[in-house]
Amino acid sequence: MQFIKPDWPAPANVKALQTTRVGGVSVAPYASLNLGAHVNDEPIAVAKNRQLLSPYLPSEPVWVNQVHGVEVIDAAVSSCLQNADASFTTKPNVVCVTMTADCLPVLLCDKKGTAVAAVHAGWRGLCDGVIEAAIAKMQVPVSEILVWLGPAIGPNAFEVGDDVKAQFLAKDSKAELAFKRNGDKWLCNMYLIARQRLNALGVTEIYGASVNEDFCTYTDEARFFSFRRDNVTGRMASIIWLENS
Repeated sequence: MQFIKPDWPAPANVKALQTTRVGGVSVAPYASLNLGAHVNDEPIAVAKNRQLLSPYLPSEPVWVNQVHGVEVIDAAVSSCLQNADASFTTKPNVVCVTMTADCLPVLLCDKKGTAVAAVHAGWRGLCDGVIEAAIAKMQVPVSEILVWLGPAIGPNAFEVGDDVKAQFLAKDSKAELAFKRNGDKWLCNMYLIARQRLNALGVTEIYGASVNEDFCTYTDEARFFSFRRDNVTGRMASIIWLENS
C-alpha cells in the first residue's frame, strides 16, 4: 500500500494517514485501493481494501455518508453511515475519516493532542462552512489548531461556472482572489479559499497542499482518483485519530 504521511507538527499522539489509489484489489475503473462502498465497485473488493487498511489503524473508521453539507458528528458516539461531512473525536483510538476523489480533505488537531477532526470539503461544503463547523465542534482555542490539507483537484483544473463563483463571493468578497477567468468559465482554487476561511477564524498553522499543484487529484492519475477526470472512479481516505498518551 502507498500512503502519504501528513507532514505537519502534530503532537506525538495524533496519528494520520492519507491513502492513494495504489495497493488494493479493485479492478478498473476503481483500480486499485478504492475505499468507497457507494461507487458501484464490487462490494467484496471494497471490503478487502478496507481489510488491507485495518492493520494500520486502532479500530474500524467511522465511515460517514457524505452529502456535501456541514453536519459534523462525534465519531465516538456515532454509528457508521450517518449523513455528515465531518467527524471529530476527543477519545483515543476512535478513527475519523473522510473520503474524496477531487473534493478537499481537511485534517485538524490541536497542539495538545486532545481533539482531532476529518472534514470533507467539496465546493458546496467549503462554501457553506463545513470547516468552520468542525472547528467549532472541537472546542479548542483556534490558536491551538493545526491543519493539514490533502489531495484535491488543483487550481489549474477545477473549472466552475458563474453560479459557483457567485455563491462563494456572497459569503466572502475575498474569495474573488481564488477565481481565474478561463474562457466563459472560472478556475477555482479551493486551497486558497480554505486558507482564507481558516485565517478568518484565526487559524494560521496550515500544512499539506499549497496553492500550487502539489496534490492535484485531476492531473496525478497514477496516485489519485478523480471524479472530474474519470466520472466513474474510486475514493481515497484521509484518516486521523488519537493514540493513548
